[in-house]
Amino acid sequence: MAEAVLAGRGKESFDYVYGRERLDVLRSLTALDDEVVTPADFFDRDLAGTKYIFSTWGMFPFTEEMFARMPRLEAVFYAAGATDKFAGPFLERGIRVVSAWRANAVPVAEFAAAQIVLALKGYFRSARETKSPEAWRRPRTAPGVFGETVALIGSGSISTLVKKFLADYTLDVITVESLPERRTLSIEEAFRRAYVVSNHLFNSENNQKCLRKEHFLSMRPGAVFINTGRGQQVDEAGFIEAMRERPDLTALLDVTWPEPPPAGSPLYTLPNVFLSPHIAGSINDEVRRMADCVIGDFRRFLAGEPLENEVTREMLAAQPAAAVRK
Repeated sequence: MAEAVLAGRGKESFDYVYGRERLDVLRSLTALDDEVVTPADFFDRDLAGTKYIFSTWGMFPFTEEMFARMPRLEAVFYAAGATDKFAGPFLERGIRVVSAWRANAVPVAEFAAAQIVLALKGYFRSARETKSPEAWRRPRTAPGVFGETVALIGSGSISTLVKKFLADYTLDVITVESLPERRTLSIEEAFRRAYVVSNHLFNSENNQKCLRKEHFLSMRPGAVFINTGRGQQVDEAGFIEAMRERPDLTALLDVTWPEPPPAGSPLYTLPNVFLSPHIAGSINDEVRRMADCVIGDFRRFLAGEPLENEVTREMLAAQPAAAVRK
């Protein structure tokens, strides 16, 4: 009888995230059932001996009946980010949950840091305006990467990593706390002061449409807004108005709401808005980092060592997306 199972909505996500090599590692550590447990066949499987679940994107919430079919379950190892849709009932039963949220934060932070450096050099505005010899010869107005101010909206794992990646540059990196009660720097001040503003707020009801037209209109001449957080956090109608009124501004949006923007959205045609299709998070080769993350904690679990990426009830209560990623 298998000690460990793969649980999700299909085999494809396991092939993508774990691949053969990492599944072989799991087989060397525990008796693993290779056939993915799905909601459709859950009650047709003999799961009484299952102690460990390995999953990734597509993990489904458990019902009382499902928990009853896995009386020996000790831990869930989730090779992806957000756990808020399923983790609570496991934690309530003393079943430990590990998430690769820190691993998924790495590519987002790399993406944002790279965009920040290019934005400080004026790359994006120059690229859209350099369409003639005359435009080529225009004076460079961007400040460059020395002594400038960059604002990070949010203070979670991604924001912390971005700040780390920018540490070798001579920059004033200011941070707006994710939780309003902890803020010493306001969102308004961050938009006014920084040449580049990068959004990394965690996802919650309180943060929806918190970045508004007046924030964008207050930005410095030629300033740049980057969003790898959540599209819902931007008041899109006001944002579009601001980008029309301020053609000197540039926006780099890896997230929108909805995704993708509907046909005919001005986001596709505004010359100072650059869209990317939600690629900041783990893609292709990068997803294997998430599998390595949970396998590392599984080794620690077996050895009785502290886990590095465990999800707690306090995390879920304090930040609905604390186990997300970004």
